[in-house]
Amino acid sequence: MTRPLEFTILATHNLARASIMRLPHGEVKTPVYMPVGTKGAMKGVTYQEMDDLGCKLLLANTYHLAYKPGGDLLEKIGGLHNFVNWKNNILTDSGGFQMVSMSKLTEVTEEGVTFESPYDRSTMHLRPEDSIHTQNQIGADIIMALDDVVRTATTGPRMQEASERTTRWLDRDIAAHKRKHDQNLFPIVQGGVDPKLREQSLNDLIQREANGYAIGGLAGGENKVDFWKTVVQCTTKLPTNKPRYLMGVGYPVDIVVCSCLGVDMFDCVFSTRTARFGTAFTDHGFLKLRNNQIANVFEPIQKGCQCQACKYFTQSYLHYLISREEVACHIISIHNLNYLIQLMLNLHQSIIDGKLNEFVNGFLKTWYKREGKIPQWVIDALEYAKLPIEQL
Repeated sequence: MTRPLEFTILATHNLARASIMRLPHGEVKTPVYMPVGTKGAMKGVTYQEMDDLGCKLLLANTYHLAYKPGGDLLEKIGGLHNFVNWKNNILTDSGGFQMVSMSKLTEVTEEGVTFESPYDRSTMHLRPEDSIHTQNQIGADIIMALDDVVRTATTGPRMQEASERTTRWLDRDIAAHKRKHDQNLFPIVQGGVDPKLREQSLNDLIQREANGYAIGGLAGGENKVDFWKTVVQCTTKLPTNKPRYLMGVGYPVDIVVCSCLGVDMFDCVFSTRTARFGTAFTDHGFLKLRNNQIANVFEPIQKGCQCQACKYFTQSYLHYLISREEVACHIISIHNLNYLIQLMLNLHQSIIDGKLNEFVNGFLKTWYKREGKIPQWVIDALEYAKLPIEQL
């Protein structure tokens, strides 16, 4: 590779695109869902199983890896790929999200963030330079700029401060990045759901050349109309020849709609977190395997699914296991991860085949069949993407 990232658009359907993203550890078809292995490991799923599922790109978190096993150890062994024996690509978050998820334990200043460890009460000072240094040690294929993250619903001076500080920190991120030849630094567009702040952030970040861009600050409880309009504001402004990553979004309907709006990459813990509570993804929506009526259903989670869970186990058996054995979470996690990976591969192929409209309508009709109605925000977003939706 002449660069650490090459992005080739194979086909488009209005805003949606099917592409190949070439990274140091192999090719990734986009749109793509990235499973989240926060601490360098998937909860309840091995790396071999992830490879068997066809996962080509997964996410790990700099904040947690910096605590344990630590950047120095990972650098010594040659990076996270070698440490966990993973041959495919890795993206690392910067630690910025922990400003929200651990807000009671953080203090943010212009210099950086001070965290109180949830593990041993020790203090971590995380500056942009520190985040990038640790990510250089981890050796991920894509690394994220440290951004000033606030809750989506935040308004007024604090949101403006966070958005503008994100740009200032980006300049420090870029200056600290020592592995430009084999690691891709993605800036993160901020600004909440304020169109003016988003526009300013977009303008600032586009001026700073990058191999790809992320859209941050969403999936935090905002109104769905604000959500999709903010997404499309970003995708229509960001460079067409660079991948676009919507952070923290992994609900099946959301990733289908946002793929149609021009997003290329997604991540979320939702698939494995719901699995631990006994909920499986299906074409007909969510299947709650704890429900008592499942005890007499001797069918797989989803007919036709080729994952190991559906090949070998019935809903009845999983219902029996879910409150008794941890292996049930493992089995359901494999199914949910497979569901999202295959959903994106099928959407990718539908764009290439010129059948995206057919694919999306089929997906929505099945997903919302029980409710009997497709939400208006979904219809409006897809109309903007020039994909006419047939109501149920």
